[in-house]
Amino acid sequence: MAEELKCRICGANFSKEHTHCPNCLSGRHEECDGTLEPIAVWVKQDDTWDIILRCRLCGEIVTEAVCQDDNPIKIMSIASKPIASPPFPIEKLNEMTDLMGGNGTIDGYYYDKRK
Repeated sequence: MAEELKCRICGANFSKEHTHCPNCLSGRHEECDGTLEPIAVWVKQDDTWDIILRCRLCGEIVTEAVCQDDNPIKIMSIASKPIASPPFPIEKLNEMTDLMGGNGTIDGYYYDKRK
């Protein structure tokens, strides 16, 4: 049986084979022994997801692959945080939509990100 670790944040036991706690997604930063805090998720080009973690001690940012037994509710709460708490007043969305003529354009110009 694989050796188990105890999460510093939530206290859950998990396999030492994992690089982060599957319950709260926090981890241990090997370089400085700080706590890695999940701050975002990243969907890569191959449609796999990585967790973005920042060390509370030194500030370094690392990524780790999402594991099959990771807490899906925690992953989705991290992924939806920018939408649930935008860095601007929500009323600004209406203002921007009005500026774009209500159709995604600004002054009749359509911006295509693929170019």
